[in-house]
Amino acid sequence: MNQHVETSLELKIERLGHRGDGIAPGPVFVPYALPGETVLAEVAGERGRLVALQEPSPDRIEPFCRHFMHCGGCAVQHLSVPAYQAWKRDLVVDALKQAGIEAPVEPLVDAHGRGRRRATLHARKGKVGFAEARSHAIVELDACPILVPELNRGLEAVRALEKQLRGLGKPLDLVLTATITGLDCDIRGAGRVDDKMRLRLSDLARQFDLARLSNHGDVVIECRAPVVRFGTVEVSPPPGAFLQATAEADAALTALVRGGLAGAKRIADLFSGCGTFALALADAMHVQAFDSDKPAISALDRAARRAQGLKPVGATVRDLFHRPLLAEELKPFDAVVFDPPRAGAEAQAKRLAAAKLRRIVGVSCNPTTFARDAALLIAGGYRLVRVTPVDQFRHSGHVELVGVFERR
Repeated sequence: MNQHVETSLELKIERLGHRGDGIAPGPVFVPYALPGETVLAEVAGERGRLVALQEPSPDRIEPFCRHFMHCGGCAVQHLSVPAYQAWKRDLVVDALKQAGIEAPVEPLVDAHGRGRRRATLHARKGKVGFAEARSHAIVELDACPILVPELNRGLEAVRALEKQLRGLGKPLDLVLTATITGLDCDIRGAGRVDDKMRLRLSDLARQFDLARLSNHGDVVIECRAPVVRFGTVEVSPPPGAFLQATAEADAALTALVRGGLAGAKRIADLFSGCGTFALALADAMHVQAFDSDKPAISALDRAARRAQGLKPVGATVRDLFHRPLLAEELKPFDAVVFDPPRAGAEAQAKRLAAAKLRRIVGVSCNPTTFARDAALLIAGGYRLVRVTPVDQFRHSGHVELVGVFERR
């Protein structure tokens, strides 16, 4: 059959996929369909487009956002809370099972809180918003219900910045972060701008009371330093720096990491960023942080030097993908926490497996790469004693997790 020709089919949905699509035999992936439903769908190859519900699931609920099924930001607003929580937890259970790992998986921890404090908005041809599902087209937004109110109030500023930069004719991404001292905005895609444009952008930043405005990491104007808090320590992150998506996730993940490292005196924080765990844990432990991001490490170091009441904190720039810490270098530590990007930490996990650490805590936003890295640690003599899924990306197919390993 020509996969580009749509055929109308009645399908029975068997399960929910890791992206939130309903899956029928074939397989056929049908966005916005739920397990147990009979649906009418237009099918081309493995993709189906939901046309009508023949038999809806008892777990189907009314979505709360008028943009749902159009905006690509959310995949599963239509699923009841208990079924949603079970699906999110099962994403972790299934990834571990695929890797041949048996470990206790705790119930899902809800860390949505007030909403997401970070968002990347896309600006294309006068439109500002999020991308449509599986498309580069933009869904214009006046507000998004899963963002913190501060970000929604910042949408007006983003539209003004887009209008000012529209003459460049370039697709833009604007990374907006809500901080304690105000909004931090980093423009991506504009390229180098001249002095006149910098002045106009500075005027807009003042007009909309942005804490800081940057152009791909180059600070255009800083009205006041953006500030986030890790534990009791205040940090001014570099433009566009990685932060957990919600403040509540910061607290939840830190509590789980702290529990997993209980009793440790000296730890290494690998892929530390600007100090999410290093600074929060330094009230009770000596910490040495490592990350390849030099501005993030500098921010961590400055914050540690200013803070009161911390144990010693070291901060080192090091690319752990290409230069992982060796077993010999890990000897001074009795425990490690690692929180790599989505690609995981395969090279570093191999070195950790060879080290004689009492405990390792792994934090991950990708259950599949976590499971791969966990298998390496288990083969090296560690036991995965528990895994806790954490939901800071509510209504999406993304799930965070914390896994605690102990030496056998």
